[in-house]
Order: sequence, then structure tokens, then C-alpha cells
Amino acid sequence: MSVSVQTEDFDIAAEIDALASQDRNIGAVVTFTGLVREMTNAGAVQTMEFEHYPGMTERALEEIVGQAESRWSLQGVRIIHRYGPLEPGDRIVLVITASRHREAAFEAAAFLMDYLKTRAPFWKKEAGSH
Repeated sequence: MSVSVQTEDFDIAAEIDALASQDRNIGAVVTFTGLVREMTNAGAVQTMEFEHYPGMTERALEEIVGQAESRWSLQGVRIIHRYGPLEPGDRIVLVITASRHREAAFEAAAFLMDYLKTRAPFWKKEAGSH
């Protein structure tokens, strides 16, 4: 299990390779990548800024990963969430789940993304022409 909250972009393929190479019993890897959209219900987005409380955010993400690991048989989990100013097309979040079978990987990825979207301790502020 690995959680990172960072300003830097991430390499999706490298993250998948790093996770999958840790266990040769992995039969399924599911990924989700969230991007900054150019348009939202409020209008055009020029920038989106994510803020968080260092330490608290990582602990919250580690706790939810622990819940996923207790519910599903997983061989690995990787979450990266960026913070700071981002522009349309930038990657915001990466969730990777790995398991012996696809069902556990899909269900765990959906569970983690639902948490990240609705309850994770991040605050976002959009700037643009609304």
C-alpha cells in the first residue's frame, strides 16, 4: 500500500509497473485517473487549486486504503493525489488496485474513488469565466 499527496505530476505506466512487479500472483490491475475538466456546471475552468492539511490527509487516505484491504483480497494499492494549482487536462488523482482476480480490483478501486470524490480532506477552488 502506498499513498502520496504531491504537487508533481505522475507517470501512470511507471506506477502500474512498480506495483505489479511486487507480486507475481497479481492477475488484475485496475486504474483510475482523474483529470481537470475544462468545463464544469459553473462554466469554463482556467485553474483548479487543491488544498489539504499535510499529515492529516495522508493518514485519512491510509485509513481508507486499510478499509479497502480489509474488505477485498488485494495484492497492492497505490493512490496519488496532487495539490496546488492545476489546469485543464492536468492529472489530479491516480488510484491503482491489484488483486488475483478482477472483481476485487474493480470493486476496491470504485470504493476508493467514491471516498476520494466525496469525503477525502481536500478542498478545491476553481477559477475561470463563470
